[in-house]
Amino acid sequence: MIRYFTAGESHGPALSAIVEGLPAGLAVTPEDIDNELARRQQGYGRGGRMKIETDKATVLSGIRFGKTIGSPVSLQIQNRDWKNWTAKMAQFKKPDEEIPAISIPRPGHADLTGMVKYGFEDIRPVIERASARETAARVAACSLARVFLRSAGIQIGSYVSAIGPAGEEQPSPKLAGLLAEGADSLRKAADESCVRMLEKPDEESAVAAIDKAKNDGDTLGGIIELFITGVPMGLGSYAQHDRRLDAELAAALISIQAVKGVEIGTAFQNARKPGSRVHDELYPGGSGGPERKTNRAGGLEGSMSNGSVIHLRAAMKPIATLMSPLHSFDIVSMDAHLSHIERSDTCAVPACSVIAEAVVAPVVANALLRKTGGDHMQEILERLEAYREEIAKRFKQ
Repeated sequence: MIRYFTAGESHGPALSAIVEGLPAGLAVTPEDIDNELARRQQGYGRGGRMKIETDKATVLSGIRFGKTIGSPVSLQIQNRDWKNWTAKMAQFKKPDEEIPAISIPRPGHADLTGMVKYGFEDIRPVIERASARETAARVAACSLARVFLRSAGIQIGSYVSAIGPAGEEQPSPKLAGLLAEGADSLRKAADESCVRMLEKPDEESAVAAIDKAKNDGDTLGGIIELFITGVPMGLGSYAQHDRRLDAELAAALISIQAVKGVEIGTAFQNARKPGSRVHDELYPGGSGGPERKTNRAGGLEGSMSNGSVIHLRAAMKPIATLMSPLHSFDIVSMDAHLSHIERSDTCAVPACSVIAEAVVAPVVANALLRKTGGDHMQEILERLEAYREEIAKRFKQ
């Protein structure tokens, strides 16, 4: 099974990741990792940090001659801004210069609870690790699982359907055609927009909303639509709670900083309707399994993939650092204060959509590996092809 760990602080020397469990023989290029890192840095509404960092990953182990060798892959991403933080973030010797402690927490952030939990007198250590800068390491790590899935014919794509008050009232008419080509087509179409929206009027409304929020010293959240195509039916399991694919996917998305809600298919609409208008009726004749004329279940039934496109929706709250700060207090003096201001974005929803694509990749990859087994690419792909053929044979008319 694939698992990964990240390490590093937002303003430390570097971020790092270790990815374990990748099968041997997976062809990987530097661009497979760095292109995803570049996508994460894009989007209208990002702050000054993105002008400083140009994220590139250095591979330290686990790949030889362009292919994985079955051992852990270790990655490192340098923080170019580290040179400005060597005193504040010194690992060992405390600098002679005074480093003021931060003692005024930001509402909506990890500051207050993290400070209490770990016994800090300064919020800085919480800020550094709770920061969404950590997701750069996650995107790098998960890009390898994404390459694995793509080699198995499984693609992941997303777009942004809402930013603050701006967004689509109905799904774009382009969506069905893009998904028919595969989720990579959706990803590429969304990347053409500075806010990763599919329709120009929606993009223009979102840009205007971001501009207003920035002028007001405020921030905006939004909604991400995530799609996974090419997933055969039968990944995941109803037999145990920790093998339920829907639960694992939801957990991956909710682990992203500022994501506070996850929906599968049209779940919240479904909750207001009778079952006769919710469940996707079955028809014979599909090559990869029975056909469905609707996909309200979002491609997941009984906690397993059902052969339809997997559709997930994630809600990202507005970023907790506001340039017009909210009311807070000093944890030392207990005096009322406006909250601490830390350099931040006005809106990071487009970046979050890229991160969302990344974090679901290991989940689907592991569900596939549980089904096929195997330690190297050839045997895994042969077993997957045999399974696809078995499904087609079972439902052949």
